[in-house]
Amino acid sequence: MAESENVVSNKQVLCRELFVGFPKASYLQIGTSTIQLKVPQGSNAVLVKNLYLSCDPYMRGEKDTSRDKEFHSFVVDSPLIGYGVAKVVDSSCPDFKEGDIVWGITKWEEYSLLTNLKSLVKIQHTDVPLSYYNGILGMPGHTAYVGFHEICKPKKGEYVYVSSAYGAVGQVVGQLAKLMGCYVVGSAGSKDKVDLLKNKLGFDNAFNYKEEPDLDAALKR
Repeated sequence: MAESENVVSNKQVLCRELFVGFPKASYLQIGTSTIQLKVPQGSNAVLVKNLYLSCDPYMRGEKDTSRDKEFHSFVVDSPLIGYGVAKVVDSSCPDFKEGDIVWGITKWEEYSLLTNLKSLVKIQHTDVPLSYYNGILGMPGHTAYVGFHEICKPKKGEYVYVSSAYGAVGQVVGQLAKLMGCYVVGSAGSKDKVDLLKNKLGFDNAFNYKEEPDLDAALKR
């Protein structure tokens, strides 16, 4: 097949400006580029077709940062960057082959050429909806599990307080704690969030931290 026959259109969600406050439609635009469906010769990369993309607060972007630039930097007229589930189209990395389903840092576009492979994980279990890997089986679930089991090391009957309990990680931590037999209290920033923690996610109690001038007193209560 000639090289030109490998080139296809690639729809993208592009950043127009740095997010400030709540996201607005004007911050984003749909664009179309082209991409070759082959990994460049001599590179260590993976070409994927994106299947599911995660939308998270950290994706607001930062203009200047000391962290991983490919993940966190904000570039005007470039695709959003975040976690997602994808299918390998081509690979020059021995850890991944065509047809593999993977999870990791990708871009908001139909096809992505990934060169930062540190975060890329091959999904072994495909008997659950793949979208779960952007939630409970992905970053929030992994972060919650490691932090809760390996750092906190809770025991049945202990009291567990979860700050920012309405967030993706906090929700999972609270439910893990309940499954282990702990008494779980969470804090969040609105009445609706507090109600969800108590009535849907099974927290034993929860409070709005914005209404509590004394956190110690609130926790004792």
